[in-house]
Amino acid sequence: MPVKAKVITAIALLLAFGFLATTLASYYVSSKAIKEAILQDELPLTSDSIYSEIQRDLLRPIFVSSLMASNTFLRDWVLEGEKDTDKITRFLSEIKKRYNAFTSFLVSENTHTYYQAKGILKKVREDEPRDNWYFRVRDMDRPYETNVDPDMANNDTITIFINYRVLDYQGNFIGATGIGLRAHAVKSLIGTYQSKYGRQVYFTNKQGIIQLHSGTFDGTELNIHKRTGISKITGQILSQKESVFEYDNGRETILLQSRFIPELQWYLLVEVSTDQAFRTIRGTLITNLIICTVVFIVVLLIAGYTINQYQSRLEEMTSTDSLTGAVSRQTFELIINQIISHLKRDKKPMSVIFFDIDDFKGVNDRYGHAVGDRVLKEVVKATRGRLRESDILCRWGGEEFLILLEDCNDTDAAAIAENIRSATAAATVDSKDGPLSVSISLGIAQHREDENQESLILRADKAMYTAKEAGKNTLSVAS
Repeated sequence: MPVKAKVITAIALLLAFGFLATTLASYYVSSKAIKEAILQDELPLTSDSIYSEIQRDLLRPIFVSSLMASNTFLRDWVLEGEKDTDKITRFLSEIKKRYNAFTSFLVSENTHTYYQAKGILKKVREDEPRDNWYFRVRDMDRPYETNVDPDMANNDTITIFINYRVLDYQGNFIGATGIGLRAHAVKSLIGTYQSKYGRQVYFTNKQGIIQLHSGTFDGTELNIHKRTGISKITGQILSQKESVFEYDNGRETILLQSRFIPELQWYLLVEVSTDQAFRTIRGTLITNLIICTVVFIVVLLIAGYTINQYQSRLEEMTSTDSLTGAVSRQTFELIINQIISHLKRDKKPMSVIFFDIDDFKGVNDRYGHAVGDRVLKEVVKATRGRLRESDILCRWGGEEFLILLEDCNDTDAAAIAENIRSATAAATVDSKDGPLSVSISLGIAQHREDENQESLILRADKAMYTAKEAGKNTLSVAS
């Protein structure tokens, strides 16, 4: 059975067992057993569901913020002196529209200017409390943080910010960027779960101040230190990552599940009245079974879809180079080792071509990395046009590439290499000085009997350096 099927089967069995055990125990056991079921199953289930929703909603914004932080345009714009504000404004506006974000931003370390989708917002200052987040991000070791703050650019709307550190090409900090989400979306989720499960759901910060709730609290109850009953256990709640409690608010006994959410730096509190649970347990047995079945099916569908999506995405990320679309080095090593293991049986020749773009560092230094990236893409395009369908092109690292040629001796490989060399020399990309062309130096090596992939690639690499020493823009065949 495939691993994916095993995981989904395990989830199905766990969900089925959990739902049935919780529902049947709630109906048949004593009041003490019902209380324990609520504390051990129902409240954690609600907490886990909300936490999973929050995590799911934050994964995509974190990924978007990561793309922004590594975007060559954004980094080059900052490094080149932030000369055209309209360019970065358009960039942030497009990010906001494309990913349906509430806000998008960039703060430059050089000028301390706060850019957002509508233009320049302000200058951040170390003596301004509202700007503390930026200087915290500047000094932290982690690549990003999730922070909840009022958004000054949007009438102080409570916003969940993904603050991502921006580094230059030498790893130096040059600013912070990211996007923001409305905290109102989390508040809507609270109302949904409160209606669905009949639970009181709210969030409090580390000081015990309630940050988001369903609207059933008045102003005097927004501090759990001052709420009747719960004030006696507030210290315990705020000192533990996750736990369950019981307290009396003067009217009824309340069961409470607390859970610390590191992404928000808040505590999620889920409450249920034991009186309500005992009154409704019999009448809702059938309803609970139906709900459990529906949730069971939905969770399985979501789990299957999510596993498929992430598996596909991970396979794509690990198997191909994101810039050029060539096969990744890790995937290439797996393929070549597998082919080498079959050569003794198949009795067919195999060759590799190792090539390097001549003076590529000079291209980056003179024209910038954006032009360098276009050169890499154009070289790959020219190379693919001269390869057979069975040939495998790999980006080995930087401006170095490897080609695997099955059923091909070194003579035929040299002919292919010459075609690639001439096609590359004829290709051009646009630059500030007009059409730009580059050359490549190539080394060819045919696999020897019982030779491993390290030796084969090393011989091709040495042949490539021989071509470079011969004047570049040529090829050399390993002996």
